[in-house]
Amino acid sequence: MGHSGTDNIQEKLNPDWGKAFYQYEHVISSGNEAMRIKGTIKLAHLAKHAPENILASAIPILAELLTNGPSNNSRQPIQEAAVYCLKCIARRGDGGLATEIGESGAIQSILRLLPDSDNGFQRVMIKCLWVLVNFGSVNRETVARNGGLEIIINMLNLYGDATRMYLLETLSALTLLREVRRVLTSLGGLHFLVEAARCGSMVSRERACQAMGLLGVTRRVRRMLVELGVIPVLVELFRDGDSSTKLVVGNSLGVISAHIDYIRPVAQAGAIPLYAELLRGPEPIGREIAEDVFCILAVAEVNAVEIAEHLVGILREGDDEAKAAAADVFWDLSGYKHAESVVRNSGAIPLLVELLREGNSEVKEKVSGAIAQLSYDEADRVALANAGAIPFLIELMHDIDDSEELRDNAAEALINFSEDPLHCDRISEAIDIPAFQNMQNTLSRIRASDENMVRSLRRIRASDEHMVRSSLRRISIDQLTWDPDRV
Repeated sequence: MGHSGTDNIQEKLNPDWGKAFYQYEHVISSGNEAMRIKGTIKLAHLAKHAPENILASAIPILAELLTNGPSNNSRQPIQEAAVYCLKCIARRGDGGLATEIGESGAIQSILRLLPDSDNGFQRVMIKCLWVLVNFGSVNRETVARNGGLEIIINMLNLYGDATRMYLLETLSALTLLREVRRVLTSLGGLHFLVEAARCGSMVSRERACQAMGLLGVTRRVRRMLVELGVIPVLVELFRDGDSSTKLVVGNSLGVISAHIDYIRPVAQAGAIPLYAELLRGPEPIGREIAEDVFCILAVAEVNAVEIAEHLVGILREGDDEAKAAAADVFWDLSGYKHAESVVRNSGAIPLLVELLREGNSEVKEKVSGAIAQLSYDEADRVALANAGAIPFLIELMHDIDDSEELRDNAAEALINFSEDPLHCDRISEAIDIPAFQNMQNTLSRIRASDENMVRSLRRIRASDEHMVRSSLRRISIDQLTWDPDRV
C-alpha cells in the first residue's frame, strides 16, 4: 500500500509523457464526445509542463479536430476545447510551437469558424489568434493571406466587449506586414490602428505607432491620421513609453509633423520637450531623430524659440554627445530666415564660443559649423565677436590636429568677418594661412558660378516654409524586432 502510494506520487511529479500521449490519442480516436473534450482540456492544462515534443505531436490531432468539425454550427464543444488547447501550446517555447500550429492549417480553420461562432467560442478563438500572431511572426502572413484582416476589422466594427483589446493587438501585429498596411486604409481600418496606439500593451501600442509612421509617409494618409486625432495619441505614448517605444514614437511623430499644416499642432501638443529629452538621451538614433524633427518644427518661428531654449539648456548641462547634437541643430536653424534672431536672442552664441574653446573634437566640429553659418548675418557677427569668437577661430586655423572640416568651418567664418568693415582689421593674421586662402578661393568660385549659393558650404538655407521636407532616419521593423516575452 505504502509502495503503491509512493509510485502514484512519483508519477504525478514525473509522469510518463509518452504513455499519457498514447492514452490521449486513443481517447480521440475511440472515445465518445465527452471523453474527447475532457482529454483535450486536460492536455491544455498540462501544456505548461509537458515536453515540447509531446505538444508538437498533439498539434496535428488538434488541427484535425478543427478541420473536420462542422462549420454551420455556432458551438462545437470539442472544437472549442481544441482551440483552447492550441492557445496554451502556442505560448510555450520561443515561438516554434506557434509556428507549427500555423503550418498545421489551424489558422485557416479558426478564420473559417470565427465569424459565425457564438460568444464563448468566439472569445477563445480570438485569444488563440492573438497568441499565434504574437508568438509566431510567420503566422501573421497566414492570417493576412486567408482574409484575417477583413475578419478582424469587421469584428471591431461590431463588438466592443472585453475581447476588443485582443482584436486591436492582433491588428497591430498584422500591420507589421507591408501588404496589410497597403490595404488597411481602403478597408476602413485606419481609425482602429489609432485606437490600438492608444490602449493595450506597450508592445502593441509601439507596433501600431510604427505602422502609422510608415503609413504617414504619404500625404493623403498623413492627413487622415491627423483628422483621426493621432497627434495627441502619439504625444501621450511618447511621454509614457519606455526607451524603445520613445524611439519609434519620436520617428513616427516626426513623419506626421513633416507638413506645414501640422508643425504647430505637434508642438502645441507638447512634443518639443519630449524631443529635447530624446536629444539628451543615450541612444545615437534618438539624437538623430530629435535633430531632424527639430529642423522640421523650427520652420514655425514660435517653435524655433522654444526649441532654442531647450538647446541652450543642453549646451550648458548635457554630455558631449548631446552638446554636439544641440550644436548641430543650431547649425541647421541658423540657416532659416527667422532663426538668426532666434539663435542670437536665446543666449546660445556665448555658449557656442565657449564650446569652441573647451569642447571635444566632435563638439568643436559641430559648433564651428554653427558659427560659420551664423557669421553670414551682420548682427550675429557682432554677437560672435563680442563673445570672443575671432581669436578661437584663428587658433583653430593653426591647429593641424583638428579635422579638415573644422578648419574649413573656421575659415568660412573668418572670411565673413574679413569682409565686414567692423571686423576686418582683426583678421589680418589669418589671411596668409593656407586653409583661409583655400576657402577664400572656394567661396569665390561658388559666388562666381551662382550668387545664390553664398550660404554655408554644407547647409542649404531653408528660405521658404514650403520647403519643409522630412529627412527622418526610418526605424525599420528589423531594427526594432518585437520581443514576444514582453507580452
